[in-house]
Amino acid sequence: MKHLLSIEHLSQDDILSILSATAELKRKRALIGPQPLAGQTWALIFSKPSTRTRVSFEVGIRELGGSCIYINPVDAQLGRGELIKDTARVLARMIHGAVIRTYSQRDLEEFAEYSGVPTVNALTDDEHPCQILGDIFSIEEKRGKITDTVVTFVGDGDSNTAKSWLFAAAKLDFELRIAAPKRYQPSAAVLKRAGGRVTCMEDLQEAARGADVLYTDIWVSMGKEAEEARRQAELGPYWINQALVRQAKPDALIMHCLPAHRGQEIEDATLEANAATIFDQAENRLHVQKAILSQLVS
Repeated sequence: MKHLLSIEHLSQDDILSILSATAELKRKRALIGPQPLAGQTWALIFSKPSTRTRVSFEVGIRELGGSCIYINPVDAQLGRGELIKDTARVLARMIHGAVIRTYSQRDLEEFAEYSGVPTVNALTDDEHPCQILGDIFSIEEKRGKITDTVVTFVGDGDSNTAKSWLFAAAKLDFELRIAAPKRYQPSAAVLKRAGGRVTCMEDLQEAARGADVLYTDIWVSMGKEAEEARRQAELGPYWINQALVRQAKPDALIMHCLPAHRGQEIEDATLEANAATIFDQAENRLHVQKAILSQLVS
């Protein structure tokens, strides 16, 4: 595995290897372990701001023995019109790897192509692979193998997070239900590419019935702020509350990848009742990303 650009292009073996390494790294975090990034400097290139993603990658790189530099559009010539391929070729002579959080999936892929250094997708408009790998690890940590699990995604089913769930479902053979209004469901082309046991429906209650996992994300992703009022109106019924939780299995996991807008995509009381799961989920981003970084340099 040279890069991690999407769930779509990971093999099942890649995913299983990452999950296995994550468990080991989490279990041994308190010990002085291997330092596969010793002597390396990684660039965190973030066009989109972040709390969890930035902190988890910075801590992870340092725990693996490396150092990192943070670059945002204000500090970089990318923000002044320099071509991605030029930036990539310059940085490749100075850094050992890159973690990129940006809008365009194509920009990420172009950086990886022209730099040649290991490149990690820390979120694009198309996918959020590190988040979903961490979420799958969290589910398996609490419930065992995800195979044959029913995961119900509630909200914007055409978001980057939902798309990564789509591609993961076929690779790990679990059932994914997407509960969303028609205009917020993934396109037929994406569904065909993903394959697997995926059902899109507008009936939220039916989507939640008997689910092992209820999962949601914010309705207004970065870059879509101009659509906020319309999204809130149209997605308003598609939220997780105690009434919806009762439709799922009694021991269902309630998950949110954060940040949460309480009272919108999830009820405040429901989040608090499931805070242990949700904040374990947030922590596991650190461990899964350390596994990814370790595998990229092995």
